[in-house]
Amino acid sequence: MKRLQLLALALGLLGLVTNAASAQDKYPSKPIKIVLAYGAGSATDIITRIMCDQLRQVIGQPCVVENKPGAFGIIAIEEMARSRPDGYTLMIGNVSTNAITPVLFKDRFKIDYQKDVVAVARLADLPTLLMATTKNFPPQTLAEVITYAKERPGKLKYASPGAGSFPHYDMEILSKRAGISMQAIHIKAGPPGFINDMTLGDIQLAFMNVATSAPQIKAGTLKAIVTTTEKRLEDYPDVPTIAEAGFPGVGTMLWAGLFAPAGTPTPVLETLQKAVVETLKSPSILESYKRQNIRSNPTATLAQAQTWLNGEIASWQKITSEIKIDLTD
Repeated sequence: MKRLQLLALALGLLGLVTNAASAQDKYPSKPIKIVLAYGAGSATDIITRIMCDQLRQVIGQPCVVENKPGAFGIIAIEEMARSRPDGYTLMIGNVSTNAITPVLFKDRFKIDYQKDVVAVARLADLPTLLMATTKNFPPQTLAEVITYAKERPGKLKYASPGAGSFPHYDMEILSKRAGISMQAIHIKAGPPGFINDMTLGDIQLAFMNVATSAPQIKAGTLKAIVTTTEKRLEDYPDVPTIAEAGFPGVGTMLWAGLFAPAGTPTPVLETLQKAVVETLKSPSILESYKRQNIRSNPTATLAQAQTWLNGEIASWQKITSEIKIDLTD
């Protein structure tokens, strides 16, 4: 009798393993939820929705995008990290939420970010421009901006999507190197929340991604001063790089990445990673991203993705330890 009980137990465990493996083999068998730390219309939202339209054709299931902005990205990160690790709740974040926030605001997390979150893939890069209002703001070059600011110490205002965000850091680093003082205005909604203030001339400057900036440049309400890329942008050949303007090393390339809860089965992560790479190399995605000045840049393997994320966090640990800024939001 005891042998029969042991045999039954063994067969039961084997069944569980087989069922689990079968479930992984069928992944995905239902829609995948992707949590975003930014609102609709943000750069990360644009990157995500363009990718999801094509990803559905690759994996055979739709992506349901949920925008959960706030708390420096912690709300979105924790919702994803605390979800069942089965590949059906993921997060797409960027350099601010997934590299800077875990460094600056580690104590605000109710999870251990580096243990509870894994990188699935780097997705894409989006160039950043230093933008200025065209309303009652004469400077046309970075040198002129600096001179104008020095003549009005503490008077100029710049916008950022939050204290500790990469646009906040980039502007503070530029200010320190240029020897100028400006007021930081943090607006959590990001560019969609402060573009109107800039067009009215209430805020003079901001580091903004090129996808969000393009319509404003076309309309003539904002002007591009410099780009933070290594080379001039094809669509804006007359806009110099920040290095050409005398400040090499200042500025951040906005990236977007896909993240999952730790403990997600490796076969599921591998399925996701391969599907994402296939999606991001498709001609339709490349064309759609190009129209927005977004560069598809997927990591090739899961290991490469995690190495990339660890490197980003280490880089920002160094930056934040060397440069202290006011984190009052």
